Amino acid sequence: MTDFRSSYPRYQWPNGKTSAFCFTVDVDAESVYLWGLKNEPAQRVLGSMEQRQFGPRTGSWRLLDLFDRYDIKGTFYVPGYVAETYPDLLPAFVGRGHEVGLHGYFHEFAPEISDAEFAGALEGALAVFKKQVGLVPKGFRSPSWEMTPFMLAELKRRGLYDSSLMGFDHPYTIDGVTEIPVQWTVDDAVYFKFSGGGVDKWAPTSQDGVLDTWLDEWNVISREGDLFMLTVHDWISGRAARIRMLEKLLDVITRTPSVWIAPVGAVAEHHASSVNKDKYVVKARTPETIGPRRFAGAR
Repeated sequence: MTDFRSSYPRYQWPNGKTSAFCFTVDVDAESVYLWGLKNEPAQRVLGSMEQRQFGPRTGSWRLLDLFDRYDIKGTFYVPGYVAETYPDLLPAFVGRGHEVGLHGYFHEFAPEISDAEFAGALEGALAVFKKQVGLVPKGFRSPSWEMTPFMLAELKRRGLYDSSLMGFDHPYTIDGVTEIPVQWTVDDAVYFKFSGGGVDKWAPTSQDGVLDTWLDEWNVISREGDLFMLTVHDWISGRAARIRMLEKLLDVITRTPSVWIAPVGAVAEHHASSVNKDKYVVKARTPETIGPRRFAGAR
């Protein structure tokens, strides 16, 4: 196994920058109930649906205004169904200068979707983007952040980058696909996703604690010259108090002169054309069940 940290110098960022920051929004709305949670009781009641619909009604617009206040450009990953159901979203994101990326069609869950279903969902989502904003997105983010070798092959065939995996703290190449990594600890959903109605058994995490965690992550990432990939959801972080939390985070990051703040697609383009491309290369590997074979015959 290659020891990448000892074998290669730091990741090289453009224009003398020493680290990078991407601010991304997964615009799921209620699409998750159309696939991954299709058997959940939330389908039969209004509370969860209304909570999710807060995102395209209010949360997305608050986040757009936040981006404007800090003069930064982000990336919005939008399922095809959400774009069709809320047709003002994609034009608004693109109109304000942000990148839009693919996020499935019905928020499909990778372990449950067949190869043919994935290809069809990708094609359907692409058609929606072309129709509404006249462009082909540069990148893809898998719902629930899981991938298969077939999914990677399909993205490679279409020339798309991916932002769903977590193999490094900076961009890398996996099976010929440019990967701009994510991280669960810098995702708002794992701390704040709360449905209520007796479904969840604990309250959302303290915002101060989450902010401290994110600032600790940022301090080390920026010191080591890596990528800080922030992921929020409009129905979660579009709420007023969490906008304030994001302002506190951005106050720190945007005052760091050596950080490159860019949409994910720009980072992917940099990786694909830079000296980094051939330094951090891995092959997709799924686990094999070896235990029963290894100990077969043992007494």
